[in-house]
Amino acid sequence: MTDFIPAAKPIIGDEERAAVDRVMRSGMLAQGPEVKAFEEEFSAHFGLGRSCVAVNSGTSGLHLGLLASGVGAGDEVIVPSFTFAATANSVALTGATPVFADIDPDSFCLDAASVEACVTKRTVGVMPVHLYGHPAHMPALQAVADRHGLQLFEDAAQAHGASLGGTPVGAFGAFAMFSLYPTKNMTSGEGGMVSVATPETERLMRLYRNQGMERQYENEVVGFNNRMTDLHAAIGRVQLTKVGAWTTGRQENAAFLSAHLEGVTPPPVADGAVHVYHQYTVRVPEDRDGLAKALRAEHNIGSGMFYPIPNHELAPFEHSPNAVLPQTARAAAECLSLPVHPSLSQGDLERIVTAVNALAAAGA
Repeated sequence: MTDFIPAAKPIIGDEERAAVDRVMRSGMLAQGPEVKAFEEEFSAHFGLGRSCVAVNSGTSGLHLGLLASGVGAGDEVIVPSFTFAATANSVALTGATPVFADIDPDSFCLDAASVEACVTKRTVGVMPVHLYGHPAHMPALQAVADRHGLQLFEDAAQAHGASLGGTPVGAFGAFAMFSLYPTKNMTSGEGGMVSVATPETERLMRLYRNQGMERQYENEVVGFNNRMTDLHAAIGRVQLTKVGAWTTGRQENAAFLSAHLEGVTPPPVADGAVHVYHQYTVRVPEDRDGLAKALRAEHNIGSGMFYPIPNHELAPFEHSPNAVLPQTARAAAECLSLPVHPSLSQGDLERIVTAVNALAAAGA
């Protein structure tokens, strides 16, 4: 049997191990100088032109960003249903209601017309997800937000380094959250990084992540323990030096797949968009599940179904308003993510193409 090709593969090297050892020797393990340096280096590396605040997870980043933006009970925030549940969970955790809009069939990101149809007198914000590493159509969404006096937020969990029209993802909204979970394009082991548009949002983020304190024992708000450790920040700082090359590798792998795959629909890229391919997601109009099973059973190739159950069909959200989402339903039934990570060899890529083309031709 040929070696298994996983759908995702975190890359941790000697430099990351040495960075952790350095922090361990320092004796300062909790939030400290490594976190501060990581925040500054992250913003500079991705050209965000804003301050960043590190937290212990991507979900924490969304939750605290929404709180810092004034979102709370009685409010509504429009989100996609075709994404990981953390997007809607973070809204619900503030006491607000997530309202689900449909997606654009090409980018898999929020559709501006669907968003506008969901606006009510309780709507305070719109939170698109830059899904799979492709930027959402931020100018169209900003136009909707401007017409209705709404805030625009960014779930950039999967989009480190993506951009649209020369503007990097993370520099559009009132805040943007980047996930640093192990399977993302770069990792800190676990964690999240939040870019913020204003000093006041930054101050509130820092209060909320640290038990409501800016100065010890002077609690100003009811806060959380959502701090990032220096151990995690040290890993992230090393990964920042590598993520550019990894992104290029993902883009080159994606270009090869798009040029050679048959029988499936490769992901298009919008004009002016830079796609960073957290996932390489194709559409399989006929028997997506069968193709995935055959790839694993017959060719030892992993794949992923992101996301087969839309959020509005999950138990916590099944009574949500405005949940007739035909493009979301279609994507949930058709989408399959193939390996695209930078650890793939040329032989791996050729195996993937040969297997997918053969199975698609056979109707698997």
